[in-house]
Order: sequence, then structure tokens, then C-alpha cells
Amino acid sequence: MTTPAEIVRMEQDVVYVLKTIFDPEIPVNIYDLGLIYEIEVEPDGVATIRMTLTAANCPMADQLVEDVEREVGKVKGVSEVSVILTFDPAWDKSMMSDEALLELGLF
Repeated sequence: MTTPAEIVRMEQDVVYVLKTIFDPEIPVNIYDLGLIYEIEVEPDGVATIRMTLTAANCPMADQLVEDVEREVGKVKGVSEVSVILTFDPAWDKSMMSDEALLELGLF
């Protein structure tokens, strides 16, 4: 059985991995860009990622979801990845981290 401490570690590892995945059109990782709304890792190792895109008609949507599934699936202890794509609430620049705003010269 996975302990609460191990779940916290896995969630931290998932965040680390998400920070290595970049939106193809914006030179910022999807975590700091604010595209990740929720990360939940269950004791059985199922990681659920609720995320959005910068635009509903993003041509790279499938690729980004595949990247998240593949990379999060490599995290030690993760047995399965479920990505839930949502547009509620809609993404806007206020969701970006300070690091992302600085990177894009918007801060």
C-alpha cells in the first residue's frame, strides 16, 4: 500500500515532469503557463491530471495530452495516467506563474 508520504512525493515528481513539457507555440512549460488545474495521485498509482489549453482550437492539443500521458507515466510509482481536458474555467494570462510572465516579458 502506498503511504501518504509516497503520494506526496509522486505528486511532487509529477509537477517536476510537467515543468519539462513545453507548449509548442509558447516557450514556457505547461505547469508555469497555468495549463495544469489539478494533479491527483491515488494510492493505487493512478495519476489524474486536469488541464486546459491556451485555446480550445489548439492544433497541438493531441500532442500535448500524449506528452503528459507519456512523461507522467514514467514517474516512479505511477501505474496509469488519466488526462482530463477541460475549458472550464477558460485559460487566461492571469493563470501564469511569475516565472512564466518574466520569461515572456509580461511582468
